[in-house]
Amino acid sequence: MTDLTAFIAALPKAELHVHHVGSASPRIVAELASRHPDTAVPKDPEALAEFFTFRDFAHFIELYISVVDLIREPEDIRLLTYEIARDLARQQVRYAELTVTPHTSVKRGIPDVAFMEAIEDARTAAERDFGVVLRWCFDIPSELGLPAAEETARMACELRPDGLVSFGLGGPETGWPRGQFKPYFDRAVAEGLHSVPHAGETTGPRTIWDALTELRAERVGHGTSAVEDPRLLAHLAEHRIPLEVCPTSNVATKAVPSLAEHPLPAMVEAGVLVTINSDDPPMFGTDLNNEYAVAARLLGLDAAGVAALARNAVEASFLDEPGKARLTAEIDAHLAAWPG
Repeated sequence: MTDLTAFIAALPKAELHVHHVGSASPRIVAELASRHPDTAVPKDPEALAEFFTFRDFAHFIELYISVVDLIREPEDIRLLTYEIARDLARQQVRYAELTVTPHTSVKRGIPDVAFMEAIEDARTAAERDFGVVLRWCFDIPSELGLPAAEETARMACELRPDGLVSFGLGGPETGWPRGQFKPYFDRAVAEGLHSVPHAGETTGPRTIWDALTELRAERVGHGTSAVEDPRLLAHLAEHRIPLEVCPTSNVATKAVPSLAEHPLPAMVEAGVLVTINSDDPPMFGTDLNNEYAVAARLLGLDAAGVAALARNAVEASFLDEPGKARLTAEIDAHLAAWPG
């Protein structure tokens, strides 16, 4: 894997499923924790590895929220966003759609307009300084129910920042049927936003069907249980509906028992358009480069196969067509120049 690892490290990429707060590196989390000394989050970057050891998905959500609690001021938002872009640039990520959950920060006291200004300021600075194009997916935190959905839709549609391209739904799936969020997705789609809910990560294929039929999903976050329903796999393949696959995350949250049992090969065999993503990388001890290496092992890929996965992400993205053409050309040039 040594040569392939080097190929991946230099490969231009797009990242489509990565959470804003969940991308806070130990360095960033430690800095935020130092700013807010009343937190239970460790201030030592080395201690964070032990802190981010999850018993199950519910425990992951609990710890995730403890990091959300560190985001208390607009400058916290700007710092987090700008530093995420720095980390993405180190991995040769040219374009990323960050899943942002504005409601959790606004309800903790950050004014909604100040929140929008902070992420937009960081977005323009990141593109200028690092060459990384950032776009936003505003997602509903399902565990906070319909009031959070209403507020997220309001902010997305009434305060819509320039970088916003899509509308999502994260958090626990069990106990939160996709259909109850239909009015909020209808509003967002009517405003021209793309629908990209999480579905089928910790529940069965029915949740994915509901995301497609009720929420008009154009991409599905995770979708690991799709392999349990051949008809669903065929539907996804026929309609070219991408799955945002995050292998290490799925194992860390116990959605999948092990990497050896990950359904990625079955998805690819069924002809589904899959993209490789990192989800909450520092929390899971991974990054996008590592996720591509994991996918290469699971699928038995060489450099050409890995480049094809990178093209999938560009195809599935909401980048404009000239941007897609430029990034695809970069990927092709990297493959053509690779000595292997």
